[in-house]
Amino acid sequence: DVQLVESGGGSVQAGGSLRLSCAISGYMNSINCVGWFRQAPGKEREGVTRIVRRGGSTYYADSVKGRFTIPQDNAKNTVYLQMNNLLPEDTAMYYCAASLYYCSLVVSNFAYWGQGTQVTVS
Repeated sequence: DVQLVESGGGSVQAGGSLRLSCAISGYMNSINCVGWFRQAPGKEREGVTRIVRRGGSTYYADSVKGRFTIPQDNAKNTVYLQMNNLLPEDTAMYYCAASLYYCSLVVSNFAYWGQGTQVTVS
């Protein structure tokens, strides 16, 4: 099995920065990609970004392109979400997720999910 544990959420001012962490354990070598998703109250869960574990290819949603990055530290089995120039519209519960196969940034491709961490931008 695969386990994902998130940390780093909190409240920040607009224009500020925040870094979320996703610690990965379990069948780590079976993971093809790790993604970040977010969900605001009353809205659908949406993809933010994802990284292919081997090779490091990245993809970003248009809404965060140029503001967010997804670094990874394979030695620590950790994927990060670096969030810069935060906007109130970024307020949501943020989830990391793992896919064993397809990496297109849609919920149905990701079988394993973290517990979520709240980000609030005022």
